[in-house]
Amino acid sequence: MADLLIRGATVVDGTGGPGYPADVTVTGGVIEDVGGRALTGRRVIDATGLVLAPGFIDMHAHSDLSLLTDPDHLAKVSQGVTCEVLGQDGLSYAPVDDTTLPQIRQAIAGWNADPPGFDWNWRSVGGYLDRLDQGIAVNACYLAPQGTVRMLVMGWDNRPPTPTELDRQRGHIATAMLEGAIGMSSGLTYPPGMYATDAELTALCRVVAEHGGFYAPHHRSYGAGTLEAYAEMIDVTRRAGCPLHLTHATMNFPVNHDRAPHLLTLLDAAIQAGQDITLDTYPYLSGSTTLAALLPSWTAENGPAATLAHLRDPARHHRIRHALETTGSDGCHGVPVDWDTIQISGSRDPDTIGHTIAELAAASGRSPFEVYRTRLLDDELSTTILQHVGNEENVRAIMRHPAHTAGSDGILATARPHPRAWGTFPRYLAHYVRDLGILGLEECVARFTTRAARRLGLTRRGRVAPGHHADLTLFDPGTVRDTATYRHPRRTPEGIPHVLVNGTPVIAEGRHTGALPGHTLRHDARGTSGTARQERRRRR
Repeated sequence: MADLLIRGATVVDGTGGPGYPADVTVTGGVIEDVGGRALTGRRVIDATGLVLAPGFIDMHAHSDLSLLTDPDHLAKVSQGVTCEVLGQDGLSYAPVDDTTLPQIRQAIAGWNADPPGFDWNWRSVGGYLDRLDQGIAVNACYLAPQGTVRMLVMGWDNRPPTPTELDRQRGHIATAMLEGAIGMSSGLTYPPGMYATDAELTALCRVVAEHGGFYAPHHRSYGAGTLEAYAEMIDVTRRAGCPLHLTHATMNFPVNHDRAPHLLTLLDAAIQAGQDITLDTYPYLSGSTTLAALLPSWTAENGPAATLAHLRDPARHHRIRHALETTGSDGCHGVPVDWDTIQISGSRDPDTIGHTIAELAAASGRSPFEVYRTRLLDDELSTTILQHVGNEENVRAIMRHPAHTAGSDGILATARPHPRAWGTFPRYLAHYVRDLGILGLEECVARFTTRAARRLGLTRRGRVAPGHHADLTLFDPGTVRDTATYRHPRRTPEGIPHVLVNGTPVIAEGRHTGALPGHTLRHDARGTSGTARQERRRRR
């Protein structure tokens, strides 16, 4: 008798093919049969009227710390997500040493918070993954963060590495891959990763390629230099022979209005020339980052303490303000900042949350720059923002591309996070599939599942098929929808009553069961990803 019988579902199996009615049985965390008329199971789910799909894969998540502090992870598993990709944008918590760790904690506190009393009992990638394996609701993959590796070797220096320093970076990336990282990320608008040259990135990408991984850059500009920045990443990975996954592949700010076709032409030419390229996007117009990210990069040299010193120094104010408001700082993608588009989402001052910098300036009688500067000083750089700079035509054009997958880019720790952290996947299904018809249902599910799994090298995940791991999502195609809004971002979606991770129900009848069956899916640099080695770990 099977452990679980899912009866009467319409199976959308992740391949992009038409859905079909079938019963599905699960035993030992693995899909046993699809399509047979099983009569019994130790547990039965009546799936009449529901779509049974593979569990959704979030290709861009910032849950590196929240998975440990809140392992139930309702924000993601309630959306049908069964696997997340961590270590994004070149900054995360491994590999580190005792000097680097406190600097990283401060630098990305706006993304992940910095909870008092938390036990930072790892320093290596393997140690971090072991910590996750102590109990999480969803599966997790990890990208080696290039900015953290550069910090580990060179601190916050804005200069090319010496040959010895480059060799040390290469060694850290190789070790990360051997310990289970699936590839490498960069945040090329975030210090210190942004100080890396193309030659440096190419050398690191060669190591990633040698170990069977891929490169996932947040490239140097999503604004004034967007197309040049995409072209740079294509060129770096071409020279390195490394697969490329373009992180949150958006084209933002008015300067890029309706320019997505230019990007897609660039990608198609590279793909036709033989490059392995994929991308992810979120289905919203606003972005989300830290307020400090807008600063010109020179302010971050020598680390967060130096940044705060620059902000306190009256002699530096004119230079910083000129870069932000007149020339366009590299931190703001080369575009002069529009203070009406910068909305506080997290701050130590709750009265500022939900307001734009322009609104706070008008209410206080101060200049927007002075409000900006004060907020960074008072919050010690941890302020988070929404940046309302997107373009709907670009969003729709890019999501139609066959290389597209989905990533929430969800930041969970702020007071009023971006709703994409709680709504990305149901928003795709409700708004862009059911309401607008931009994507067909089967095609959208394929992007969430099989195509994402293929990029991650997960050979037995991402499909509803016998022998595949039972990461499964059941949803009602007629009622599924996101309910998270900018004002109320932590609302769970509707129409997703069941989610299984490794065969264990985590969402049942729309409620979290408390189960924590997820584990890390570690790349095996000897040739496999998330397969035999991980299953041995589970049996232990």
